[in-house]
Amino acid sequence: MRHEQRSLWEDLFAAEVADLWEPWMKVVDDLLEDDDLLETVFEAQGERHPHSRTRGRKQTPAEVALRMLILKHVRNWSYEVLEREVRANVVYRSFCRIGMEKVPDEKMLVRLGQAIGPDTIRELHDRVVVLARQRGVIRGRKMRVDTTVVETNIHYPTDSGLLNDGARALTRTMKQIERKAGGLKKKVRNWMRSVTKRVMTIGRALRHKGVEGEEKRKREYRQLVRLARQILNDSRRVLEEVGTLTPRRRGEVKGLCERLQTMSDRVRQVVRQTRARIFGGITKLPGKLVSVFEPHSEIIRKGKAGKPNEFGKLVQV
Repeated sequence: MRHEQRSLWEDLFAAEVADLWEPWMKVVDDLLEDDDLLETVFEAQGERHPHSRTRGRKQTPAEVALRMLILKHVRNWSYEVLEREVRANVVYRSFCRIGMEKVPDEKMLVRLGQAIGPDTIRELHDRVVVLARQRGVIRGRKMRVDTTVVETNIHYPTDSGLLNDGARALTRTMKQIERKAGGLKKKVRNWMRSVTKRVMTIGRALRHKGVEGEEKRKREYRQLVRLARQILNDSRRVLEEVGTLTPRRRGEVKGLCERLQTMSDRVRQVVRQTRARIFGGITKLPGKLVSVFEPHSEIIRKGKAGKPNEFGKLVQV
């Protein structure tokens, strides 16, 4: 839980630097005297391995681990900077209750941060709230609820872009299956040159307004959809042929076939929504995809002038 009892010299040294502490350190230092907080961190450290308590060297004291991670958060430091600053600063050593002991290195601090995961942090927060209520800092009569958008790392979704992504992913996966299976009866054809050409033509057609530009876009989209359906047919043929292979060869490509089947289902959905929007004028289609790689992403409109549409998940805080 803590380092062993400090020597008389360390006590005198700590008293000497106590006046150099920042105001927030004094408040936090008093709060972290709570044994329940240390017990939570201590238990989290012991769950890293079934024999963490009985084998190996002694773990970093829970008190040191908690205080160093709090200091990292307050200062917004990296683990590397945290190690360097605590080693060089006597005030930080005193606050973290390290004294003359060895400061945990960067790699050890990373492991501590991983051990004290979301569940442990939630328990720490709950305990801090209890302490705040006991000390009269908060009364907890009101709760404020807000929502925020966590955006996924995707490009702006367009029908042509989604079809291009799906075609590329399907072709790449089929080629991998072909290589790993040692060849197929019919060689997988790469349609990506034609797909890319159609996508670029659609992008240029967007510059043309009016009926003529609309007809040109529809004509190119019709060709792009035809190519996407051809690639989907190829993927179905590949899956059927893999089903006829020997169990050993089929087992080698099992994971790739599952990935191909999943991506095929997503691309079929993209084809349906493209046909509905471009040729039917239907924009609100159930189960609409905005990314074939991050299918959980949703279209979120929060009325922001600078960003009317956001793509990700809505999180309630």
